[in-house]
Amino acid sequence: MKQHLTLTIKSDVIAKAKFYAQSTDRSLSEMVESYLEYITKESISKEMLSPRLRKVVGVIKLPEEFNEI
Repeated sequence: MKQHLTLTIKSDVIAKAKFYAQSTDRSLSEMVESYLEYITKESISKEMLSPRLRKVVGVIKLPEEFNEI
């Protein structure tokens, strides 16, 4: 099951991301979902992530009974 997610992102970043998404024939939702899947793979260690990205990994705590399906 898909769910809606509200993000607060700088407008210039959104504009660039929309342009990139369109040029790669993808949606912003697809891009964000792919990215989140990538960074949450258990096989990727936190040390492999950039310092900026390390700051946001694990910020959101989901309940144990949370089921994304």
